[in-house]
Amino acid sequence: QVQLVESGGGSVQVGGSLRLSCQAFGYTYSPYCMAWFRQAPGKEREGVANIYTPDSGTSYADSVKGRFTISRDNAKNTLYLQMNSLKPEDTAMYYCAGSYSPGRLCSERRPDEYTIWGQGTQVTVSS
Repeated sequence: QVQLVESGGGSVQVGGSLRLSCQAFGYTYSPYCMAWFRQAPGKEREGVANIYTPDSGTSYADSVKGRFTISRDNAKNTLYLQMNSLKPEDTAMYYCAGSYSPGRLCSERRPDEYTIWGQGTQVTVSS
């Protein structure tokens, strides 16, 4: 089984920055899409950022555009989410995930189309 392990979460004050990492172990080929999702208590899981692995094209939720950047380092088998100008509403558990389904934009894929998930890392932004 492919395993994804997130790290880099923590507590930060408003306006601060964090970089989340998601390292893959035991993979045989890259998913079509890699993504970061987040889920706050009492709320549904929402997509934050996606990367289309064949050409590294990216997309972002409107709420994080201009503040978050998704990237990957193929040599290190690692996906990143650089988060700047953090706001209290960014507080959530953040998950990385992979989708192997072809033929659809990564930004249009539902959580149930992502079949490989990490355990999550908590991000808390204090006001």
